Amino acid sequence: MLNWDRNKIIANDLSETVGYTPLVRLNRITKDLDVEILGKLDYFNPSGSLKDRILFKMVEEAEKRGELKPVMSLIEGTTGNTGISTA
Repeated sequence: MLNWDRNKIIANDLSETVGYTPLVRLNRITKDLDVEILGKLDYFNPSGSLKDRILFKMVEEAEKRGELKPVMSLIEGTTGNTGISTA
């Protein structure tokens, strides 16, 4: 049964969801050990990549320093997840 009460936070836009991905206990791996290992499910980020968090912070900091403004274009030369996160 899903517990919908856990989803009370409603984001105003996708930027508010970046990095707020679930942590899950990896119980089968630690079954016979006295440790707790957690997995961070970054595929829950908007683009499905951990690069969302990195790119969001880079853009946020560049905007704070005045190096990036809303009217400017951002060019990312990549063939991987960073390009997807930039889009």
